[in-house]
Amino acid sequence: MNHKKIAALFTCSLVSAGINAAVLPTVQTDSDWYKNGAQRVADKTQITTKQQAKNVILFVGDGMGISTLTAARIYAGQQLEGNQGGEEHFLSFEHFDNTALVKTYNTNQQTPDSAGTMTAMVTGVKSKAGVLSVSDTSLRGNCLSSQGNELTTLVDLANAKGLSTGVVSTARITHATPAATYARSPERNWEADSNLTDEAMSNGCSDIAKQLVMRDKDNALTVALGGGRRNFIPSDVTDGENQSGRRDDGIDLTQAWIENFDNAAYVWNKTDFDAIDVDSTDHLLGLFNSSHMEYEADRADDVGGEPSLTEMTAKAIEMLSKNDQGYLLIVESGRIDHAHHGGNAKRALIDTVEFSNAVSAAVTATSDDDTLIMVTADHSHVFTIAGYPKRGNPILGLVHGVDGSLSTASDGLPYTTLGYTNGPGAVVGSRDDLSSVDTEATDFQQQALIATSSETHAGEDISLHATGPGAHLAQGVMEQNVIFHIINQAQMLGGTKY
Repeated sequence: MNHKKIAALFTCSLVSAGINAAVLPTVQTDSDWYKNGAQRVADKTQITTKQQAKNVILFVGDGMGISTLTAARIYAGQQLEGNQGGEEHFLSFEHFDNTALVKTYNTNQQTPDSAGTMTAMVTGVKSKAGVLSVSDTSLRGNCLSSQGNELTTLVDLANAKGLSTGVVSTARITHATPAATYARSPERNWEADSNLTDEAMSNGCSDIAKQLVMRDKDNALTVALGGGRRNFIPSDVTDGENQSGRRDDGIDLTQAWIENFDNAAYVWNKTDFDAIDVDSTDHLLGLFNSSHMEYEADRADDVGGEPSLTEMTAKAIEMLSKNDQGYLLIVESGRIDHAHHGGNAKRALIDTVEFSNAVSAAVTATSDDDTLIMVTADHSHVFTIAGYPKRGNPILGLVHGVDGSLSTASDGLPYTTLGYTNGPGAVVGSRDDLSSVDTEATDFQQQALIATSSETHAGEDISLHATGPGAHLAQGVMEQNVIFHIINQAQMLGGTKY
């Protein structure tokens, strides 16, 4: 199929704040990323045609590279009674029949950031690191350069079709990955108006929190659940956990949410979350922490109480399912990434296991006949599984060989199976002797080779797992922006006719 024909066939009725055209902007459809991604799906569609998806759920494990999946499946297996060692275990989505590898680079970086990677997944166009759903002709941090380069997202297309939409994250809901689904910004850090530069304000750019709440009614999210409460409340207001807001404009966006939408509710703790009457609530905003939500390992200690990722996912599905036309739900486990940045493998693995639980809950709550579920990551981390540990060796432990003896490095000291190429756990001078250290403790930082204040992302491919209508399109090695086109094709969002 000709690229120009694909673009010409792409029409939709779209009402969205900041987007006035009834079709996708040419900066989007003229992009080679967009056209090549559409062509790939067009080619695959000729091979197999399956029933259209009524619903789509896209799960994104932030920073969940292949090594994280392997370590998490072993960790989960080792927590089970009667396990054979953990290696034979599977995470829930690893049972899906359709799998692909995904290339993650940004247009300006070999090793990507989350803003650019999520932009690719929700717009069909690869872009720069640090920018949210604007094309890579925009300059990062420059409002004026982004104007006219805004991209239409899956959320916009789904809303235009009359579907319900939801975004769930354990990170701040204004953080890069969830923000790319509903906001357009040349700077991922413009989460509240206090983060905007003078240039941004003078040229009319809105902060990300405001873009979430101040959407047209026809393009409003049905559900938004996560952290980041500080970006929604004024700086002279203290929240229920004694934390101050960060808005300088004096606007309480949590109140604006209630006023803007019919039958809307706002909750900030687990008690109120659990008490939500789904039948009488049409728009739900939940902000459960001033900044990011707690790691799953620490969630029970939260002051106000937080729902788990599984509970948020289940509630979102329950609300979105009220729409007979269908829905689009995007769920991010954001803190896998943060634990890795801190060189803290245990928290990363626990969050990955909880992510797997959330996927399992979604599978149970939906039908494979009408719901496409896709599970992927935005990028990987420099997280390694090394040495020659015997089968069943504790994945967080020191390496013991097949004969049971403790393995040592050239310096005569033991080492862990898990480690990082760089990060805050880097050794300066002689390595610490880990013989008497509890390497399975929650706060333990794995040793690293290169000293950096924060461990970095990695550039290798990540995986995509899919089940349901359209899942057959997840195969081979693909560019990350193709994920958009698979969803668009499966749900017929009004975009390119493949």
